[in-house]
Amino acid sequence: METALHPGMPEPDSEKWRELNGRPVRPNPRPSRKRRGPARKRVRGDRDIYLFPRLVRFGDYLIISCLTFQKIKGPSAWHVFLLLGPAYYLILFRRSVCSQKAFALFIKSRQVSKVSNTSPQELGGWNVHWECCGQQFEQQEDIHKHVANEHMPEVLQQTEAIFKVLPQNNIKLSRKYDSSDNNIALLQHNGTKEEFDISKWLPDTGHISFDELACAEGEVLLYYSYCDIEEPQVICTWQKTLCRQLHFTGKVRISKEGINGTVGGCKAATELYIQTMLSHPLFQTMSTEDFKRSAGGSHCFQDLRVGVFKEVVPMGVDPEKVSYKDAGIHLTPEEFHRKVEALSNNAQIRKDTILLDCRNFYESKIGNFQHCIAPNIRKFSYFPDYVDTNLECFKDKQVLMYCTGGIRCERGSAYLRSKDVCKEVYQLKGGIHKYLEQFPSGFYRGKLFVFDNRYAISANDDIIAECRYCGAPWDEYRLCSTSYCCQLVLSCIHCREKGLLACCIVCQEKGKSTSETQSSRPRKEECECTEKRVRIPVMFPR
Repeated sequence: METALHPGMPEPDSEKWRELNGRPVRPNPRPSRKRRGPARKRVRGDRDIYLFPRLVRFGDYLIISCLTFQKIKGPSAWHVFLLLGPAYYLILFRRSVCSQKAFALFIKSRQVSKVSNTSPQELGGWNVHWECCGQQFEQQEDIHKHVANEHMPEVLQQTEAIFKVLPQNNIKLSRKYDSSDNNIALLQHNGTKEEFDISKWLPDTGHISFDELACAEGEVLLYYSYCDIEEPQVICTWQKTLCRQLHFTGKVRISKEGINGTVGGCKAATELYIQTMLSHPLFQTMSTEDFKRSAGGSHCFQDLRVGVFKEVVPMGVDPEKVSYKDAGIHLTPEEFHRKVEALSNNAQIRKDTILLDCRNFYESKIGNFQHCIAPNIRKFSYFPDYVDTNLECFKDKQVLMYCTGGIRCERGSAYLRSKDVCKEVYQLKGGIHKYLEQFPSGFYRGKLFVFDNRYAISANDDIIAECRYCGAPWDEYRLCSTSYCCQLVLSCIHCREKGLLACCIVCQEKGKSTSETQSSRPRKEECECTEKRVRIPVMFPR
């Protein structure tokens, strides 16, 4: 039995049919034959017949419809196709719009005005050029080809980010998108469409040369802001575009409870980044003091990673159950310094107070406050279990908490306060970073661990750690020499010269016997020696 054809479909082997299926058109095409019998019957239901010609006007959908028709045989093929067709159309068309959007944003981030004191929006398309990968492009077609050939993985990542924020309901996207369009459409709770113009949040970089932006030397910014973000995907897309425009590397975490970032770039770019952040309506509560600076640059990170997460700092507790809004009392570096000084000079205060380090064991190992309790935990997500295990030790105590930049104390102090056992919970505002800016020779001794290629920054000459192998004073971390282990090791120069480069004897022996073919294995969070570590240590009563 012949398959029923819809009047809107070209007949098989006709000139139009061969063109749609990528087959060469015959020089002298055969005259089409009129089909007889069942093939000329219309499919039942006027509504079905009406919908199909409207949908085939879209290029992507037309191709899918032809392929689907050829694959499905039998008299019921048209009915099956009607069920599949509209769903394919909605997905493909939306992704096509998102792809165009992501591509346009990427091109926009590489756009530079030819006149230094004029923005690209004021100059127009003829007075701008594009800079990317150390090259300068004068024609829009050239930068389009370059991005299509070299940066499509990045564009696809941004496409997925934009696609996730589009409403999943059936809506009409009739607006035409082009390379000058920088709006993202989102569906509000009342069903109306709201557009977010990302371009108005992007700074003008015309006064900064390409060579200056691409310079690896500069500084590293560490910051966070707890605030309510209704559309984290929009902020994520904006941050990706902004950081790429400024040639940043680093990590930025975004969630509905705020933003947490550490990025590196040239000093002119970091200044511009701070100004742009402070001008955003969501981060009006921030100030320049909330950005901690240290010597570094884009070379301090391997790449740029910007993403949306459930928690702005991974503690493993639902933010709706333990909120940053219930954090402890914030102490300025001066106030914190006075309390630690009193604790050091008075045995009774020391008995009634816990100076708690909220960081991981490898951080506190190379630097900490005198008289502190440093939990021997490997990651911050173990902190809630550590509190629960040692809850009796916190009873009726005054707790002074600190961490690198302050963000872990926000959630950590809130969790400790939720147990309702402490007399009072305080936290160091701005963390160790801000404390060392004012008290480089204060009560913090050793280096400050940082999560980038530097591993640590120093404010004093004290060395409180030692070499794993010989016990000599040493506090410079390196990755374990075994290719599939990601543990940090303290091995002094003399021991390194002897070939002692692994985090433990087990890895040292494995490194000698491991063939080069196994070196491509993914790195493990733990090796045999760290698996033996007690996951949640017990605090001894004071």
